[in-house]
Amino acid sequence: MVSTKMRNLINTIIMIAGLPLIAACSDEPQNRPGGSWGAAPKVVTQSVELRPLVDEIEALGTAKANESVEIRPRISSLVTRILFEEGQFVEKGDLLLELENSEIIAGLALAEASLSESRSLYNRSKELESTQAISASSLETLFAQVKVDEANVEAARAKLRNTVVRAPFSGRIGLRRISPGSFVNTDTVITTLDDVSVIKLDFSVPETFVNVVNEDMKILAHSLVFPGREFSGTVASIDTRLDPVSRAVQVRAVIPNDDGMLKPGMFMTVDLQRDRGDVLLAPEQSIVPEGTRQYVFVVSDGVAEKRQVTLGRRIPGFVVVSEGLLAGETVVTAGTHKVRDGAQVESFDASIAVSGTASDGG
Repeated sequence: MVSTKMRNLINTIIMIAGLPLIAACSDEPQNRPGGSWGAAPKVVTQSVELRPLVDEIEALGTAKANESVEIRPRISSLVTRILFEEGQFVEKGDLLLELENSEIIAGLALAEASLSESRSLYNRSKELESTQAISASSLETLFAQVKVDEANVEAARAKLRNTVVRAPFSGRIGLRRISPGSFVNTDTVITTLDDVSVIKLDFSVPETFVNVVNEDMKILAHSLVFPGREFSGTVASIDTRLDPVSRAVQVRAVIPNDDGMLKPGMFMTVDLQRDRGDVLLAPEQSIVPEGTRQYVFVVSDGVAEKRQVTLGRRIPGFVVVSEGLLAGETVVTAGTHKVRDGAQVESFDASIAVSGTASDGG
């Protein structure tokens, strides 16, 4: 038999072992870590609103002269006179260079003499046509010779014209690359001529901005050479096709350059904007991805509703919602992991919290 002392010891051990269970059963739910069973979780919310969205890109381009050409001779000869200065502004048709032409002048004189002789012979023979002293075929042969000699004279005159080089358009002369007495041919670059009164700026525009750019559109360009200065221009033309690799289209704008500050070859940037109008923007942190679908928790009257949404373009901190939400609705931005569809929540508006923090700090 168990003694009374032993029985009391056993009862004491049982009571000590049961104390934690009794204490656990007697604790109030609100004293548990994490809050009470069934208590509404606290979340941060923010309303979604219609806001204007403007896309901006910085296109890169290279400045080009309105007209640009390398001046080359059309024949091979020696340079006799140079009639331009480096950096000089010349008008269209101004004489730039003369080449040695004595042999060509002699050839022209010979061709003109042959023409004079053939014409004289033809005219005398034609007077005999009525008397039938010359056959019709012989007269035709003489006439053909006149035409050949006329062509030879024109060819000699063309060669003579090619012994001078004239400016094809008005512009500014570049560096001289030949000297008097130099032998030049059709591959020799004498100098360059650029019309920089207007600068052409070629730049690429991504496919998504193709419908933004149009002819006569005003643009603003910038150059690192002139920080803080804007160069205004107009879109002159747009290429008819996109590059299949870069998916971009070439655009050409013209920029007045009356002061001559812009030079061909300069690197320039163009700022372009596309107004998408008012779009519905939701905070990026409110999006709850599940597989290939996107959801948000919409809070109304303290109840959270899980709703699928269709997203559009993302911008820093926000995402465009094309379907699933209405302007003015409130979504959970912090604490989404604690929310279930149809559950009660205790929400705190993010904008109010931020303004309250700012005022407290003051």
